[in-house]
Amino acid sequence: MKIDAQTIIRGNQLAGARLIRQLEEGDPAGIELLKRLYTHTGNAFVIGITGPPGSGKSTLANCIITDFRQRKKKVAVVAIDPSSSISGGALLGDRIRMRRHTEDDGVFIRSMATRGHLGGLSKTTRETVLVFDAMGYDIVIIETVGVGQDEVEIAQFAHTTAVVSLPGMGDDIQAMKAGLLEIGDIFIVNKADSPGADDVVLQLRNMLEMSSTLANDWHPPILKTVAVESDGTTELVDAFLDHHQYLIASGKFGEHNFKWEFEFFRQLVMQMAAERLLDSQKDSPAFLNLLQNLKQRKIDPFSAAEGLLKGMRSRRKNG
Repeated sequence: MKIDAQTIIRGNQLAGARLIRQLEEGDPAGIELLKRLYTHTGNAFVIGITGPPGSGKSTLANCIITDFRQRKKKVAVVAIDPSSSISGGALLGDRIRMRRHTEDDGVFIRSMATRGHLGGLSKTTRETVLVFDAMGYDIVIIETVGVGQDEVEIAQFAHTTAVVSLPGMGDDIQAMKAGLLEIGDIFIVNKADSPGADDVVLQLRNMLEMSSTLANDWHPPILKTVAVESDGTTELVDAFLDHHQYLIASGKFGEHNFKWEFEFFRQLVMQMAAERLLDSQKDSPAFLNLLQNLKQRKIDPFSAAEGLLKGMRSRRKNG
């Protein structure tokens, strides 16, 4: 099958999967196609779901997909899996748990490996979201690995970030002050039929009341769910849509998209500039000497980088 812009825009899942694979592999053809698709993006509502392992994120995602489909919304999912230590590929646990949606043409689930990337998000997550957006998916759900409360990169991607906790977290709830508490737009206490659920709700409410918010800011709701029974998930989807409307009405939806794309642009500039700079210096005696000193630990990486840039500026000035 030929992969072209129109095939992607029509929502062909096979073409979309092949394009995402090209982007994962750094294929220039994939990048060129993504460039042509860019004007067809910026419409999808991106939801991030994060929280500690075992909090029921995948089960919640299943329920959320079902509810959005009942509301006639097309849903795509990026399930971030820990990388296989041997193959580097994604473990397909999330896709297996979501298998009941595989026969639904209105659902596209993609498992992606973190490949050791900090923040719990795959390095090609951003590009994958753009592909789903261009394919016409109304909702894009990003489910993170949930491997640390300091890893809050999901807030850069998602319009709405849902933080999942569960009874029995104890001191982990307090630790949220330094991480997930600041990025949450909606807080979910899953497995709320377990003892201690009301205590977690109270702790979260007290923490949110102590946090500084502007009078017109969104006030994050705290919702209780029992995902295995689909209990509370309709109210959760209502909260997602309420936050979406808030973002649209306040103009923050467009602002978020611009911040997202500017950060993407900034990272690309840094990557491209670094690659071109290092390539231009690879045969320079001064650069080779610097690398040798770095290898022998005669110079630290900070000073090496500063020295490289200083030397280039000096040669440019004298040239």
